Amino acid sequence: MPIAGPEDAFRSRFSWAALPGGPPARIIPPMRVIAIVNQKGGVGKTTTTCNLGAALAALGRRILLIDLDAQAHLTFHLGVDNSTLERSMYEVMTGRASVAETLVQRAERLDLVPSHIDLAGAEIELVSQLARERILTDALAPCRDRYDYVLIDCPPSLGLMTLNALVAADDILITLQPHVLALQGISKLIETAGLVHSRLNPRLRIMGVVFCMFDGRTTLSSEVLADVSGYFSRASDGQTLMAGTRVYETRIRRNIKLAEAPGFGQTILEYDATSHGAADYRLLADEFLAHESDKAPKPAAAAAPSADTVAPSPPTPPVESPPSDAPPETEATAAPHEAVPPTESPDAADTSAVADPSAGAVPSLSMDADATAAQDCPAPASAAGEGASHGPMAV
Repeated sequence: MPIAGPEDAFRSRFSWAALPGGPPARIIPPMRVIAIVNQKGGVGKTTTTCNLGAALAALGRRILLIDLDAQAHLTFHLGVDNSTLERSMYEVMTGRASVAETLVQRAERLDLVPSHIDLAGAEIELVSQLARERILTDALAPCRDRYDYVLIDCPPSLGLMTLNALVAADDILITLQPHVLALQGISKLIETAGLVHSRLNPRLRIMGVVFCMFDGRTTLSSEVLADVSGYFSRASDGQTLMAGTRVYETRIRRNIKLAEAPGFGQTILEYDATSHGAADYRLLADEFLAHESDKAPKPAAAAAPSADTVAPSPPTPPVESPPSDAPPETEATAAPHEAVPPTESPDAADTSAVADPSAGAVPSLSMDADATAAQDCPAPASAAGEGASHGPMAV
């Protein structure tokens, strides 16, 4: 039956699968905001933001990249000279410009909000502003119908800029280098995300962990991978923040082309589409979208098998009979097996079942487990223009 009236415009922006006889299971917004976070530097946040965004854009998704780091490495990586820009992320955060006014169209379906060193002073300027942790959320609100994904490159700290990203985000993507030092700050990051989840943004989730600069030939990489995988598999059982958190099977291997691409102001797909780095980020984009489709609500027809499994329970007659009649029936079935040795008696089976609970203990991660408790946007005015460069850049 067609929907008429103002609900038509609303429902065209959302999709859901209704539960049988109940309200919608889950409303999926048209735009998902993903904060790529790790307070340790040099673990692949900027590289992943840039190249995962480019790979998703190549698959037809509309992507907005936000450089929230005052070092402006993502801006440099994409070949944008921020010294020629009149507006940047600093003007957005201080209320002097909107996201639409700062957009740089870097490629088809790939836009960028560049950063500038002035962003480093924004935290001091905003110290007395009310609700300063929601500035980015309000700035993104007019763009919710224009993009499929917003990827935020967060600074290597847990300051006001990262807090704004966590409040605006739907999901957290953690990039991790398989080194012991890279593990040290994870517990603090999870603790901060837990506080944001409980007090400011209840929809926030840790969607997964991506290993960068991974070398499977080393024992350390394998040990860190196993340790992190075990930790998140255990934590996802009882923590809403980490429900469904996964360690992505795609590991970003060490590749010199990934290190060379920023010097030419290009993504890895532009710089060398045949490199291992390009292949890894394509695989990561595929796995990322597959994970997103897994989180989508299942059709109502999927509930049918559960009804079928309940139906085949007509063995109710034996249950209705007195309990005293049940033992003779079991004895009757056991009678044909009198030739079996006495070691298969029910008592022996019970003792063997009791002897199994000694399951092997899962190795614990060297983190504090207690820490886990605790937005119509016009099209970009112009392309990258004079700011864009595809030749070698002077670092």
